[in-house]
Amino acid sequence: MAPKVLVSDKLSETAVQIFRDRGIDVDFLPDVGKDKDKLAEIIGQYDGLAIRSATKVTPKILEHATKLKVVGRAGIGVDNVDKEAASKKGVIVMNTPFGNMITTAEHAIAMMFAVARQIPEASVSTHAGKWEKSKFMGVELTGKTLGVIGAGNIGGIVCDRARGLKMKVIAFDPFLGEEKAEKMGVEKVDLDDLLTRADFITLHVPLTDTTRNILSRENLAKTKKGVRIINCARGGLVDEAALAEMLQSGHVAGAAFDVFAVEPATENPLFNLPNVVCTPHLGASTTEAQENVALQVAEQMSNYLLTGAVENALNMPSMTAEEAKVMAPWVKLADHLGNFIGQMTDEPIKAINILYDGSAAQMNLDALNCSVIAGIMKKANPDVNMVSAPVIAKERGVKISTTNQDKSGAFEGYIKVTVVTDQRERSIAGTVFSDGKPRFIQIKGINIDAEVGSHMLYTTNEDVPGIIGTLGGTMGKHGVNIANFTLGRKSAGTEAIALLYLDAPIDGSIVRELEASKLFQQVKPLAFDVA
Repeated sequence: MAPKVLVSDKLSETAVQIFRDRGIDVDFLPDVGKDKDKLAEIIGQYDGLAIRSATKVTPKILEHATKLKVVGRAGIGVDNVDKEAASKKGVIVMNTPFGNMITTAEHAIAMMFAVARQIPEASVSTHAGKWEKSKFMGVELTGKTLGVIGAGNIGGIVCDRARGLKMKVIAFDPFLGEEKAEKMGVEKVDLDDLLTRADFITLHVPLTDTTRNILSRENLAKTKKGVRIINCARGGLVDEAALAEMLQSGHVAGAAFDVFAVEPATENPLFNLPNVVCTPHLGASTTEAQENVALQVAEQMSNYLLTGAVENALNMPSMTAEEAKVMAPWVKLADHLGNFIGQMTDEPIKAINILYDGSAAQMNLDALNCSVIAGIMKKANPDVNMVSAPVIAKERGVKISTTNQDKSGAFEGYIKVTVVTDQRERSIAGTVFSDGKPRFIQIKGINIDAEVGSHMLYTTNEDVPGIIGTLGGTMGKHGVNIANFTLGRKSAGTEAIALLYLDAPIDGSIVRELEASKLFQQVKPLAFDVA
């Protein structure tokens, strides 16, 4: 059955057609996002939800979203999506950070011009029939120092445009390397240096615990007298009340804000102050940007629902369509390894250690980690997936660690998973053969070569005669066919294991019969999703 997507906000018809062209069943109901009761009523039908800003994806909506796999936001900001609730539900949240980069950067430059030359106030005055030429004395941008807080995608474009205006650009960004800064033609500085030197300050960072109130009252006091401040990024980055006071005192010469701490902003400390330019969150409001983000979200959601590719996800590691093709068997292997240990472990897990060897160490390890953790958590929560598993593990205080190493043995690459509890450590390793099939290659340090099947039986025993006969005879007696039979041991006469790939599941009576033979320390039926 084809995946089904609901478009609950206004999206271009071209974007809606992308879903249809990709074979996805789509309902275009652009007003339903404003009706939370109606949305809650129908959301259970859909695998995907495409939104802009009107739709609010709340915990209540997610409770009714029994099939939902992905929410795609046509735009950058996802303040209207409860990401924590979505993650616990196992729903991927995507945005489209690149479709409106140029538009937002251009708006910041436009706002900088507007506040430098007092254009809005001069326009209102002239429209009123006044000719107050001497009242509106502006400043040039040429030769001024622009301080850019956040030199990522949008901030980087602003840096480039500002250099074209012959401004000196300094940037504060903890993730900006010296080599990258040099290529961009900007000077990398710390925040205090930027505050004291900049004639104009523009912000281009997301709102996080680290960036919230980055221009606090204290930091605003450090700025150069006569500074002008532009915020087209996120409300909450600037202490608006403190900024209003400094505008009134003359320490700050002007401000231009497109975003506010509370939106829609019907009142704000910055409103009605001289030389403050305000716009109603127009950063992405161009025809080109709205079309770009709509097309992008349709492509991203289609790719995920049809191929498993994860692009621009905010609560899961991204994995391109190309990566998804190569990594699909390795993601499945990671799930099988985790699932094996999860089914074998009854006591609380304290830590999960994952070793990546050879070619496996060169892959998207974040995605593989998520798959391992999801496999382990399935026993306790069958509905867990790669999105929700890391959240659940963190809530339970499970420590996750990874190790990467160069090729160390016969296999081009492999993954080894070790789980630590208060009672024991349990480990299993696996690889992917050239046929694309995952294989178990080691359990408890004992080397094996076992294909993974839907129904399996794992036993541990002393290496003594009669094991094969007992297992084969018991399965035959109960009409259970053995598709594959793998044995392994540490050394002759010591601990040994057996792993049987069966054509059908076995019931408790077979387990009890094998246990009654006294040949086995452990008899454990296992189930794997090999589809």
